[in-house]
Amino acid sequence: MNLLAAVLLTALVPAPSAPAPAAPEYVALGDSYAAGVGTDKESCGRSDRAYPALFARDRYDLDFRACSGATTADVERQAGVLSSATQLVTVTVGGNDAQFTEVMTTCVLSDERTCGERVSKAERFVREELPGRLDRLFGGLRSRTNAQVVVLGYPRLFEQSDPCSFSEAKRTAVNHAADALAEVLGDRAGSFGFTFVDVRGPFEGHGACGDDPWVNDLTYPITSSYHANAAGHRDGYLPALEAATS
Repeated sequence: MNLLAAVLLTALVPAPSAPAPAAPEYVALGDSYAAGVGTDKESCGRSDRAYPALFARDRYDLDFRACSGATTADVERQAGVLSSATQLVTVTVGGNDAQFTEVMTTCVLSDERTCGERVSKAERFVREELPGRLDRLFGGLRSRTNAQVVVLGYPRLFEQSDPCSFSEAKRTAVNHAADALAEVLGDRAGSFGFTFVDVRGPFEGHGACGDDPWVNDLTYPITSSYHANAAGHRDGYLPALEAATS
């Protein structure tokens, strides 16, 4: 091969492309509300229609750790994957510590008085014991990473409209407990410098029993009951998270 041919051949061979920059790391922690139970589910209740999966698309390398049934102690273990490379952490937690599954089961199966008593017990736990559990979890998160941490809360579950599987008194009691949980989560998240996303506003008018529900009423499979549905994650949680991280 003469020199001219060699030069021409070299010119025709494309230079190796530079590797694409790595997507920033996003770790999603939490319970069934973070996992996406109520939309559809895969391992641990995780769904690609849940807000972490929706938010991560084309933006982040998602490490999806949220799992149905997780308590604050479980989320502490989920957080073991955090590192200096982590740039964003989201977490939704607290409902299982307060045994809201038991609360809802009691309210489905029992009368208004028994439902109200069980809700009141859960509220006392939320105000008196949950703050300490959250402080332990949030302190551990901050010690593991300097990433932005966003704590997303829970919606009020019900609209005050009929027909509904719950009476008006039961709906009022459960919604009041949701308010207590949001207040405590917001207070403790703020004390650690975390961003709190209160989704009660975005979900207003879209609770179970409303005309356009983003929360499932009593349904089958039973585990999807009283969880945000696909619209709730897409139109409620996702825009709220986008606004908090913009």
